[in-house]
Order: sequence, then C-alpha cells, then structure tokens
Amino acid sequence: MSTPELLWTPSRERIERSHMHAFMQRMAQRHGIEPEWESLRRWSVAHADQFWREMAVYADIEPSAPFVSVVAGTGMLGTTWFPGLKLNYARHLLRFAGDDDAILFENEAGAQARYSHAELRSEVARLAAALRRDGVASGDRVAGFLPNIPAAVIGMLAAASVGAVWSSCSPDFGVGGVLDRFGQIEPSILLVADGYTYGGKRIETLGRVREMLARLPSVRRVVVVPYLDAEPKGEWRELAAVEAGNAPLLWRDYLGPRDAAAPPLSFTEVPFDHPLFIMYSSGTTGVPKCIVHGQGGTLLQHMKELMLHSDLHAGERVFYFTTCGWMMWNWLVSSLGVGAAVVLYDGSPTYPRAGRLWELAERLRLNVFGTSPKFLGACQKVELQPGREHDLSALRAVLSTGSPLTVEQFRWVYRAIKADLQLSSISGGTDIISCFMLGNPILPVYAGEIQCRGLGMDVQAWNEAGEPVVGQQAELVCCAPFPSQPIGFWNDADGSKYRAAYFEHEWKAARGKIAPVWHHGDYIEITEDGGVIVYGRSDATLNPGGVRIGTAEIYRIVEALPEVVDSVAVGKRTGDGDVEVALFVVLRAGLKLDKEVTSRIRDAIAGAATKRHVPRYVRQVPAIPYTISGKKVELAVQQTIHGAEVANRDALANPEALDAFRAAL
Repeated sequence: MSTPELLWTPSRERIERSHMHAFMQRMAQRHGIEPEWESLRRWSVAHADQFWREMAVYADIEPSAPFVSVVAGTGMLGTTWFPGLKLNYARHLLRFAGDDDAILFENEAGAQARYSHAELRSEVARLAAALRRDGVASGDRVAGFLPNIPAAVIGMLAAASVGAVWSSCSPDFGVGGVLDRFGQIEPSILLVADGYTYGGKRIETLGRVREMLARLPSVRRVVVVPYLDAEPKGEWRELAAVEAGNAPLLWRDYLGPRDAAAPPLSFTEVPFDHPLFIMYSSGTTGVPKCIVHGQGGTLLQHMKELMLHSDLHAGERVFYFTTCGWMMWNWLVSSLGVGAAVVLYDGSPTYPRAGRLWELAERLRLNVFGTSPKFLGACQKVELQPGREHDLSALRAVLSTGSPLTVEQFRWVYRAIKADLQLSSISGGTDIISCFMLGNPILPVYAGEIQCRGLGMDVQAWNEAGEPVVGQQAELVCCAPFPSQPIGFWNDADGSKYRAAYFEHEWKAARGKIAPVWHHGDYIEITEDGGVIVYGRSDATLNPGGVRIGTAEIYRIVEALPEVVDSVAVGKRTGDGDVEVALFVVLRAGLKLDKEVTSRIRDAIAGAATKRHVPRYVRQVPAIPYTISGKKVELAVQQTIHGAEVANRDALANPEALDAFRAAL
C-alpha cells in the first residue's frame, strides 16, 4: 500500500486554541480518556450517551425542560434521544443580541445587505408574530420558494420559533419539481420571491408560483418578497390562496411597519424530536422522499460539526456556496448558534468573473469558505491563483462537499489558495442533514482523504458479507443510532419506506443475522491512519466482469487531464448480463474527441488505476447532467443510454444535458 501524501499539519498553537482540543482536554479530565484523537473518537462511539450529553453542555444548549435520560430504547430503529427535554432550535440560534454581524448578504450584481444579531432577532419576531396571526401553530408547514437571501433565513427561524416545520426549494426548480415536494407536505404559508438572477440574466418566477398555487390547496397565505424589483409587477396581486381566499401580501406589509416596536420574541418549546425541517431526496429516479429532521438532533449535530470539526468561533465569518434547497444551507445557517456571521451569496459563482467568490472572500475576510469539487475544479482549469490574486490572510479553512474531492484538487488548493489551511472534504447527506466523515482541526490532511469519521458516529466500511474492513473498498454503514437520524418520512405512518431506504440492505452474512444498521449507499475505504476515501455511490458502482469499481476512481484520473472539463461514467449492459464501462467527457472549448485524446484518456486510466477501469466506450458530450444541489446523476445517464425515460427531470439543474446521451452509444 502506498504511503499517503501529507499536505498539511496543524501547528501546535492552532491545535491548542481549537474547540476540538478544548473539548478533548475536558473529556480527559471528566471521563479519564487519553487526550488524543483516536481515544476521543472511540470513547464518543462506545459511550454515546455521555458524549452527546457533554456536547450539549459544551455548545451551551439550554433546554427549557430537563431530560429524563440521554437515551431510551435500543437499536437503530428503537432509540429515542433526550426524552422529556424541551427546547427550541431558533432560540439557540438567536441567543446573541448585540450589534455584531449575524448575516452578510451579497448577490452577483453586487447588491448587499447586513443584519446584526439584534436586527435579525427583531425581523424574526415580526415574522413570527405575523405567522401566529395567520394561525400557524406547532407542526404546521411553512414553505419557501426563495433565492439564498436574508428573507429565507428569517422565514426559517420564524417558522422554527413557533414550532412550525420549514421546507424550502430554490427558485431554479420547475413547477413539477416544486409540486413533487410541496405537494406532499401541504404547506399553509408560502414565502416566494418575485424572481432571481443568474449569470447576469433576470428570471421572473411569479408565473410559476401562480401555476403552483392552483395545485397547492393547503396554502392559506402567500407572502411575496421583492427581490428583482422594489415594487413587484402587478401580477403578484393575483396570487390569492385558492381555498382561503386570503390576499397575497408583500413582505414589508406582512411584517408590519418598521417604525413600530417589534413584538416580543417568544418561542414555542418543543420535544427534542419535534419536526424542524423537511428535506428532499434528489428525486431523479422517482418522486422525492420527504425526510423529516427534528429540532434537537439537527441542532446538536450541527453544533458538533461546526464547533469541533470545523473549529468555528463566535465573531468569525463562514460562507458556503449553496442554494436554500440544499442541506448545506441549513448547516450554514446553524452557524448563528455559534455566534458566527453567516455569509449568503446569491447568483452564479463565476459571474461576471471566474474569481468572483475569491473577491468575496478577500473583501469580507472570510474565515471558512465552503464550496464543491466542481467549483474548485473549474478554478483549477482556468488556472486561477486565488492566493496570489487576493488577500486571503483571514482564511483558515476550505470545506468541500457534493462529490469526492480528487487528489489533484487537494494539491491545487494547497498550491494555489493557501499552504496553511485546513482543507476539509466532508461527506454525509440530506438523509442525515449532516456528515458521517469530515474535517478535524487537530489532524493532518492527506491528499485524497477525508480527515476522519465524525465524533459519536459509529461509521464502518462493510464488505458484502457484512464484515467491517480497513484498507478495502466497501459499503458505508453506521452501526449505532445518532441524534440526527431522520424522525422518518412524511406520510409514512408505518415507517416502511424509511426502513426500506436505509435498513433493509441484504448482506451475504457469514456471521448470522445482522441487526439493522444504517446503509448509506456510498462506497468507501477507511484507511489505516483513520481517514476515509469516498469512491462514489454504491448504486452507481461499476461492476465489469464482477469487479466493483467506484466511479470517483475514474473521475479523479480523467478530470486531472488538461483536455477534460467534466465527465461521467456508467455501466452499459451487455447481452450476457455483464456491463461495460462507458465514459462521457466534456472537453475544453474548441477541442474534439479524436483518437489521440481518447488514447490519452484510456492510457491515463490504465496507468493510474487498472485495465479493468479502462472504459469500453469514450464519447464526447456538451454537458454532464447535475442535480440542482450539484451532484452528477449517473443513474439518470444510465437510464437514458438504455432508452428509459427519466421520471423527474425537474430535479435536474440542466435536464437538457440528458438529450445528448440518447444517441451517444
């Protein structure tokens, strides 16, 4: 086995001022563990009840009613966390009340806004009072069809403060995609913007909203946020709720006059597992699953990840490029609970220049910069040098998720952005609204590896016999319950859909019947040094000749070639029940896939991986299809090349990209 390439080691000073170090020292004193990482990790899994209790104390999460115990029940499907406890997620996020920055907003056109913690509390109080006047109560759904703007954060916090459930879709969803989601959860209040911009283009959305409302009879009130124009076009007045007949209101009118004192900010205290968010699976292979996450589990898990693993401190500035339809938006907004300033950006990350977000990082002196491998790869391809072109002295961490980060992208970050930097590739998902594997401020960074498994998460890699393995590619499982497990799926009264999604994987067990474990559907390797390598989705794993190949292995090699901008690999079925690897590539502008380029691609794969990885087919396409949250849709490509229709094209950011695959083979 080759020695991993060390890229960064934290300084002693940096380690000693980190949350992780402080927490580890506290646990050494209180529980007698060795004050080193692996001892802490093992203790957090073996004594999960003690760990999560200590995490709640460290994060200053103050319940309004005490808990009876940390854990009740047993097993992945029978455990209840903190029974008896009552709290409110929004109360924790709004516990800071001074003039320090809470939200800094900017869009691609340069429009800006700032809210202090005190101003944010005031706006949430106004909206919460309006929701209560409209009869919104605990358990009702409030939905947002909004860009990544401050109103979305205010809407979410107001909904949470009254015990309602928040759910959002970004405005680049089509009507069908929104109805597939909101139609299932039946919101009573709908917050919408009049449109958004992307790449310099103005995109109006109220026409789509009117079409949606005709099929959302549950909506009692529509609130319109002026974003494109200070005064939206007249058609906003036509957005009356169908059943209730309530007239739509503009945001400013719904919240009430600013010259009047804000009403007192009050919170509905709810149980630990009270619904907070409804998130959605990608929906590319069927109607999206509506995944319900609880107030306490979301808060506790996010505080652990933000404070311990990301080392976020009060007064710092944290940014993640996301829409409010992706779980990273919820994760980002939880940073308010640490006392950090949340930086929101709306629009194209490369408009009007490829370095637009690095300009933002310099001007706002970002401490934590969150993005995706796709964005970092795009910066690398156009040979940006953010560290030379911008003052990034405040930047101490770059986070990346959405797909595996390649070895060359790891190297590029340290070469082109900053040498002294915690690069955290993180991986988890909407399913758990958090991470299974992520960064660690006290550990080194190795090329191509996620630094560690999350504290309190019994993450293992299991082979097909259901046996844990190290140093081998295998299935990601979590073998013990954790607080941010979903409460369940919406409209799944008996829990059968929830169990089928995560707990009914069939193992070729060599050791008898296996108790249910969380089967995540990722193909990973846990390394000898405790890092994690992600090879892609196991349901998209290639299997030519019975040899399992993670698609990320191919992408790491192919997308490092200067000619290749993007790629997707799928299995093409053969007549004898086998599959052959088909690789589709997007090349740099002006290049064509000739024999020479094809040979370089195949030779690179054979040289860096194995001959088994070499694709039988290599084809050029104009674009690779992605979900709106930025993930490649391998299964949709696979369906298309076999002549099947993709059920939910509205779940894709660029569904037209699939058309080129129909005649590609």
